[in-house]
Amino acid sequence: MASTSPSSLTPPPVPMELHASNRQKLLNSFRQHLSDSSRPHHGFVLLQGGEEQTRYCTDHLELFRQESYFAYLFGVREPGFYGAIDVATGKSILFAPRLPADYAVWMGEIKPVTYFQERYMVSMVNYTDEIAQVLVDQYKGSGKPLLFLLHGLNTDSNNFSKPAEFEGIEKFETDLTTLHPILTECRVFKSDLELALIQFANDISSEAHVEVMRKTKAGMKDYQLESMFLHHTYMYGGCRHCSYTCICATGENSSVLHYGHAAAPNDRILEDGDMALLDMGAEYSFYGSDITCSFPVNGKFTSDQSLVYNAVLNAHNAVITAMKPGINWVDMHKLAEKVVLESLKKGNILLGNIDDMMVERVGAVFMPHGLGHLLGIDTHDPGGYPKGVERPKEPGLKSLRTARQLREGMVITVEPGCYFVDALLAPAMENASTSKFFNREMVDRLKNFGGVRIESDVLVTANGSKNMTKVPRETWEIEAVMAGGPWPLNKAC
Repeated sequence: MASTSPSSLTPPPVPMELHASNRQKLLNSFRQHLSDSSRPHHGFVLLQGGEEQTRYCTDHLELFRQESYFAYLFGVREPGFYGAIDVATGKSILFAPRLPADYAVWMGEIKPVTYFQERYMVSMVNYTDEIAQVLVDQYKGSGKPLLFLLHGLNTDSNNFSKPAEFEGIEKFETDLTTLHPILTECRVFKSDLELALIQFANDISSEAHVEVMRKTKAGMKDYQLESMFLHHTYMYGGCRHCSYTCICATGENSSVLHYGHAAAPNDRILEDGDMALLDMGAEYSFYGSDITCSFPVNGKFTSDQSLVYNAVLNAHNAVITAMKPGINWVDMHKLAEKVVLESLKKGNILLGNIDDMMVERVGAVFMPHGLGHLLGIDTHDPGGYPKGVERPKEPGLKSLRTARQLREGMVITVEPGCYFVDALLAPAMENASTSKFFNREMVDRLKNFGGVRIESDVLVTANGSKNMTKVPRETWEIEAVMAGGPWPLNKAC
């Protein structure tokens, strides 16, 4: 008999050794950098954690989620903290906000500093109004103590991280350039403890995707699919946060890459014959997942749906098979494009020479986004373009969130897609260099198709890769699961 619970998973405990080892990793890299640049091993790495935000001018507090760099190093879930690491001794120091007495009335017990010291496995805990005094007292160097503050560009958002500010900062020398690239590079390579959380986020999200797939029916609203996913990951996975806003796109909307935002709020009615494209991932203890499943709303693929779906699946599988350390991510994007173009040619949607299409960037007409991105504490984890790695300029390739060579320990999404976007197809079909490649009759037939994306989270291993995502992918697997079959398929009913 099948278990009565829709989930076989239990949220795992989160060891604070994970964040302690992240701090040690930073300390090792940081000291190495100082040695290489003939600088003394003294000063403090200082980060300011996130602050609670109210909704505009009201007193409604939005649910707090910690700033990601701070979460990486300290694992602190509460707002208003600062954290320091003494470069000389390796000591870690948290600074907690000094809460007013009436906090105990409205918000719960005011925890003593010893609670935070024990919970977060740090050397010392003081209050935020003591930062200047404590750091001056701890400093063993000569002259003004030196603070290494976090300031640098996020290459996905073009926003800068905010360096710590506190009363008394004028008593210190500050360095705004050294920390950010070193800490960002630490985040690129995942430890086994980090991978265990990313795997759980994948497991519970995979299970939720299957649950949604099984319950999807024509006549429902997009948001009901989102709701089922959120319920499953929270109810059975303890995931209060999602890694990003759920994209529940059906019919023509499946060609809208970031559908689901406030102006397109997952509110269409599903119709028989639609494809659904569901891009949803839960976050567990700061670490995320990012999974996309595409499937027919009625549970049966038409020949056109199979053609486009298998074009994308073949690209997804070809990339995962080719991935290993030393492989360049731009080459993987081009491989995905080439496989999609070959399938579209086989299906008589495109005509002519594939290599000529690649030169003319026809792949970007059908896949305008990048193949995938680094994943970790952020959905778009930083580190895609460190110093010396240039962003490509060509259509499609310029959307890549990284152009790095793969290295062991990276987690990266593989998410090829094929979309029929009029804003891209119309100019390409008019352009003298590219119009010859399109079979207009077939493109017209598919212009309201929407799109397909297939996305898995993949770990680069020593000699290959490991797919951390566990959902039905083959058309026959999807049809079997949507008809009520077990998942995994070999699981006893």
